This record gives sequence, C-alpha cells and structure tokens, in this order.
Amino acid sequence: MMDKPLLAIVVPCYNEEDVLPETTRRLTALLEQLLEEGAVAIGSHVVFVDDGSRDRTWSLIEEESERNPFVAGIKLARNVGHQRALLAGLDTVRAYADCAVSIDADLQDDVEAIREFVQKYREGYDIVYGVRRSRKTDTWFKRTTAQAFYRFMQALGIELIYNHADFRLMSKRALDELSRYTEVNLFLRGLVPLVGFRSTCVFYDRHERWAGQSKYPLKKMLAFAFDGITSLSVAPIRAITLIGFAAFLISGAAGLYALISKWLGHAKSGWTSLMISVWFIGGLVLMSLGLIGEYVGKIYQEVKRRPRFAIETTVQLPLPAEQKKTPARL
Repeated sequence: MMDKPLLAIVVPCYNEEDVLPETTRRLTALLEQLLEEGAVAIGSHVVFVDDGSRDRTWSLIEEESERNPFVAGIKLARNVGHQRALLAGLDTVRAYADCAVSIDADLQDDVEAIREFVQKYREGYDIVYGVRRSRKTDTWFKRTTAQAFYRFMQALGIELIYNHADFRLMSKRALDELSRYTEVNLFLRGLVPLVGFRSTCVFYDRHERWAGQSKYPLKKMLAFAFDGITSLSVAPIRAITLIGFAAFLISGAAGLYALISKWLGHAKSGWTSLMISVWFIGGLVLMSLGLIGEYVGKIYQEVKRRPRFAIETTVQLPLPAEQKKTPARL
C-alpha cells in the first residue's frame, strides 16, 4: 500500500440541502487534518453524488466546489437510487484514487472513523468495513427487524458483515474488481464481501441524523431487504420446492385417509375442511408464483443490459475530457 494514498470520500446525496453544509465542513476539516498528519496525499477530496435531487443540493455542491478545493461533485441525469448513485461515485473515482471511502450525507456514521480506515489501508487492508458497536439509537422495531434480517441472510448462506451498511473503505484494486460485477440489481453490502482481498472491521458509534428526514421509510427498507435476498440467493425458490414436496406428502396422506374412511363407511361431507384446503393451496400457489415472478423480473432487467446510471455533469473532478459531460442546451 502507498504511504500517502490519494483518498476520495464518496457521498451519495438525495435532497440533502439541510445537512450538506455541515457534512462538507466536517469532511473538509478531517481531510485538512489528515493532510497535516501526512496520512493522505495532496489532491484527496470529497465527491458528492447528486442523485437527481429536487431541492438545492446540486446548487450547494457547485457553490462549495468553487470556494473549497476539497469538494468535487457528480450530478446524475435522474434519480437512480442510493446504491446506484454510490456505485456511480465509486466507479468514477477508481480511475484516479488510490482508495475510496463511502459514507452517507446524514452524518449518522462517525466521520472520525475514516482516520482509522486510512490507517488500516496503510497497514495493507484492501477493504475496511465500518461496523456499528450497538443499535442503541434505533427504535425497538428497527433494531429487531434489522437483526432478524442479518440472521435470515446468514441462514440463506449470504455473507454479510453484521451491523455494517455502506460505510467502508475500498482500495483501487478492490474497486476495479467490484466493477466486474455488472448486475443491475445492486446490493453492495452483499457484493463487496464477494470481492475478496484482505479485509478488516473498524467499530464506531452511530449518531442521530444531523438534519433532514430519512430517505428509507419502512416501504423502502422492506423493498431493499427483499432485493438483497433475491439478488444474492436462490434459497427462497428451493424453499418453495420443499414446501411443494411437503404439500404433496400431506395431500397424499389426506387422500389415503379419505379412501380408508370411504371403505369403512365413515365418510362424511365436509364443506369447511374442503374450503380451507382450497384457500390454503390457492394462497400457497399464488405466493410461489409471485416469488418466482420476482426472480423472472430480475432476469428480465439483467438481460436488457441497460446502463445503471448516467452522469449529466461534474465539477472539480480530475477526469479525462471525453468523460466530462455538460447539460444539453434547450
């Protein structure tokens, strides 16, 4: 590893005008300290990725980049979601940075932990995961469901770092390897462990959101969790197969019981049991078809090979001229 790496801190943003000035101040102060300590190279900076915000997020990024040499920006052509926006930033900076740190703009992740990230990188680690010490700041519901999700993913055989989200450092060669994973359905916290290379964890305390509102309500959290499961494992489809075999065995036993009852003259008409069986089997079939349809839908998205994001313009990035894009004139 290089003694003084060029560090790029990638921050995906969506409607973050309330918190952006404070995020910029803290990250800039950290980079200044790291430069003074000789921990990072000159040219290290923060890259804000505007994911199609509808507020003044991009305007603030542009204004800050004009007066702050540590700030650069990427504006995506439209909103593509947190994971793709984060990937857009990482894929861009890997062209010139020695390592990159990804962190959300809400300041819940401890900015000071980046100092230890860099130290671990200089010790030879390609991937450094930021892991929460506890979930004391979460509500009971969020804490319980999150822990259940990690356990369920582990039961499916999916490798995840417990209590780790998207706060991590990756070296250039780890980013290059990640770029080879070209799937459209992204779940980065599941893909990064697949990259391999030497890795370690840095533990930190998570804070309350500095300002603004969470971009992950319950509906999005459930969709994100389901995407993670179906993007990395076929275990749910195998579970349907097992349920199908179990239902077949149960129905066979029930059929044998009905025949024996008829032969012994004990058969009686049972409208209730019949209706329960029909509704149960019907619901099971519809649920199974829905789950299989989810996988078919993901296959449909993958085979079309559509771009995962489009960059509209950039500011203060050391990119080749052919990679810079400017908005079209009306």
